[in-house]
Amino acid sequence: MLSVLGPLESGWLVQGPKVEEFEEKWSEFTGAENSIALTSCTSALHLSLAALGFGSGDEAIVPAFTWISTANVVEHLDGKVVFCDINLETFNLDFDQIESKITERTKAILPVHLFGLSADMNPIVELARKYDLWIVEDAACGFGARYKGEHVGTFGDTGCFSFHPRKAITTGEGGMVTTNDGELAEKIRRLRDHGAAMTDLQRHLGARPYLLADHPEAGYNQRMTDLQAALGSAQMDRAQDIFLERRNLAQRYDRAFASLDWLRTPYVHSDFDHGYQSYPCMFMPEEVTDGSMEEINSKRNAWMDDLQKSGISTRPSTHAVHTLNYYKSKYELEPGDFPNANFADQCSISLPLFHGMKGEEQDYVIEKVLAYQS
Repeated sequence: MLSVLGPLESGWLVQGPKVEEFEEKWSEFTGAENSIALTSCTSALHLSLAALGFGSGDEAIVPAFTWISTANVVEHLDGKVVFCDINLETFNLDFDQIESKITERTKAILPVHLFGLSADMNPIVELARKYDLWIVEDAACGFGARYKGEHVGTFGDTGCFSFHPRKAITTGEGGMVTTNDGELAEKIRRLRDHGAAMTDLQRHLGARPYLLADHPEAGYNQRMTDLQAALGSAQMDRAQDIFLERRNLAQRYDRAFASLDWLRTPYVHSDFDHGYQSYPCMFMPEEVTDGSMEEINSKRNAWMDDLQKSGISTRPSTHAVHTLNYYKSKYELEPGDFPNANFADQCSISLPLFHGMKGEEQDYVIEKVLAYQS
């Protein structure tokens, strides 16, 4: 609460000194050379593609299992979404299927670091170089996630983060772009601020604060406020503790559920430091196939109902975008066109994991999960 009083007392409420402070702390934590605060991760994805030059008729490869924003930004720029299936073990893009999706019109790959687990970035980067493609990392859930020691959001042309209330660091709504390309960073900074050549803060601190800036771009209004940034900046002062808390909660679940053959817990590998934005599992009382999926989905939903009655909130981990009405209708898609994404949609479950979760609360969740009879 005290962090918000500073902007209120100063009178500087829009993008200003607190935004700069938040950006600096984000760069320090992630190792990115540039961080640009925005209104949402969707804005970050949108401005990244717009600044790179993605436009009408261009194609972008998007995982079929992700939040809808990853696909929507392509549509908003009059591009074509090209879905790619996922690896069911990691929930991330199946690298072996990406190259077959590339055409003469492909301009970008949008790998998603879903639920805090990095996509397998080295081969994706190599493939993008081979075909001269942009990489825009959807790192909405990527706080604390690392791939071979490097924080996500630093491998592609840009990385895009979310500060939605469900995220580990939240500003209510908000987002951040990271990039190691200085020129691209400057263009995104202009685009977020109506296309202005300098910010209001720069103008205010300059020799002639009364003169308005030039606008070399036809930009947007996607600026973060100083009120939001003050919240984010205060949380970044304990960023490592926030990350460790989530990891410790996840590892406690891992140990508790290690013997369950019907619940597959999040992927663990030495190359990947999971950020555990959430704790996504696959509910698998039997092998998931086309023939078994409907019954497994019914059992999962019944179990989620029972957990809800016990005061435990769960949810499907996210949705298969190709099954949602807009994309299903526009691209004439069937659920089985991307079977792993569909399986994940129908059979995944995310268990509670949140900042401030008490030991007795997690004990209660563990008790109810272990009591399930498959």
